[in-house]
Amino acid sequence: MYGLTRATTTLLAAAVAGLLIWFATQIDDTHKGGFWAVYGLIAGAGLVMALSQLLGGWTKWGWPRLSGTFFLLAFVPIAVVSLWIVLSAEPGNGWFHRHVLAWSGDLHIRGLVDDLKEYVPLFAFGIGLVFGYSFDTTGPRTDVVAPEATTRRRGLFGRRRTTDVDGDGVPDADEPVTRDRVVTEDVPADERDRVTTR
Repeated sequence: MYGLTRATTTLLAAAVAGLLIWFATQIDDTHKGGFWAVYGLIAGAGLVMALSQLLGGWTKWGWPRLSGTFFLLAFVPIAVVSLWIVLSAEPGNGWFHRHVLAWSGDLHIRGLVDDLKEYVPLFAFGIGLVFGYSFDTTGPRTDVVAPEATTRRRGLFGRRRTTDVDGDGVPDADEPVTRDRVVTEDVPADERDRVTTR
């Protein structure tokens, strides 16, 4: 059943991702607004594919949550590098576009950035995909049963033994500890109320 659910969810997600990519092909990306709409849709397709695995039960079912460690150590560096490439391919002469190209020249990576601009859709898809991987589930919530409390005392030769006064095999938690029993047994009955135990 698990395999069928995961396969069905993946198939539906692939159909939705394909539809988003098709929508992206219908937009003119020669101006800045269209450019970001196209690559936003492609990033959305990547996100849909990642979330399909989460919703399909790949990660133990349960409620999804953002994994802070994954987000900071994996998504943020990948997003910075990918956005660097996407911004370098932005049409026009915007502030970010100019600065990314200038900084690439200062870092002597301008040739690499120019080569990678051919694959901007792949970087956009990767941003959405890795962001989707930032989510995980904790699994179904289960009730934790606390272990039954027992009263233990040291017996002969320092070994620990369980106190069982009534002989039913179950330790008696309400039985007074030795310190309290000794104090109350050594004091006469009429003075017991005045004795303070530690």
